[in-house]
Amino acid sequence: MKNNKWIFLAILSALFIISCSEYLKDLPTPNQNTQTINLGSNGSDAQIWKYIAQSEQTKAAGLKINVKEINDGVALNRATIDKEIDVNAFQSWGYFNTFNQVNHNQLAAISTTYLEPMGLYSKKYHLLSQLPNSATVAIPHDAANTARALRLLEQAKLIKLSNSFNAVSGNTHNIVENPKHLVFKLIDGSTIPRALSDVDLAAIGNTVALDSGLNVLTDALDHERIDQTTTQNINILVTRQERVNDKALKKLADLYHQPFVVQYINKNFAGTKVDVNRPINTLTD
Repeated sequence: MKNNKWIFLAILSALFIISCSEYLKDLPTPNQNTQTINLGSNGSDAQIWKYIAQSEQTKAAGLKINVKEINDGVALNRATIDKEIDVNAFQSWGYFNTFNQVNHNQLAAISTTYLEPMGLYSKKYHLLSQLPNSATVAIPHDAANTARALRLLEQAKLIKLSNSFNAVSGNTHNIVENPKHLVFKLIDGSTIPRALSDVDLAAIGNTVALDSGLNVLTDALDHERIDQTTTQNINILVTRQERVNDKALKKLADLYHQPFVVQYINKNFAGTKVDVNRPINTLTD
């Protein structure tokens, strides 16, 4: 009887060990080759990257993303140069080129991300063709966005700009044709939605428009499209020159364009961050 008892206990122990082994075998094993990337960003970009950082897709790619928020563009680029962060996500191709030229080209772009179209809005008219002569047009009062608004007005065939027009620093002095004799009113970009009732037409950046309850794809009379005239406004991922071919950063760039990210952006930003997935060298063509 004693022998039977010990045999029974031995069988139970063996079964317990086997079941534990099977359980442990089925547990996901930590990726020993996980690479940590410190990414600097701000605003809605930081929100998107925090979502990406927590995703299963990021874990599957063998990455751990730490998102550091820095609410200043120059500071973000300086932090990248000083190796406080590995990569940043906030700036347009035009902003990047302007910064890089005066900072000895220490930074490199590794991937495109999106375009947030600027739009033309009106509370008085439903079509641009209805715009009267001498209409008042509000445009943002800062160098890059002033130029961007004028380029959009040219796209809408309301004005024509000189061949020497600079996409970063161009201004109203570069207008060579203004058939409707539009009157331009330069206003702080963040306050333009509040001035919509006082002007005939207004050029509003997408972030400001969204905050004001406007959707550039459905509410604007016209908006930017992805073509060679808007390459300066396409947002990019940026790192230091020596890391431009870093495999981990390439994986990071690929993650941004995955369907789960596109779905998140469509849900949370009403589709107004238009995905741009193209080689960096096409921005310079």
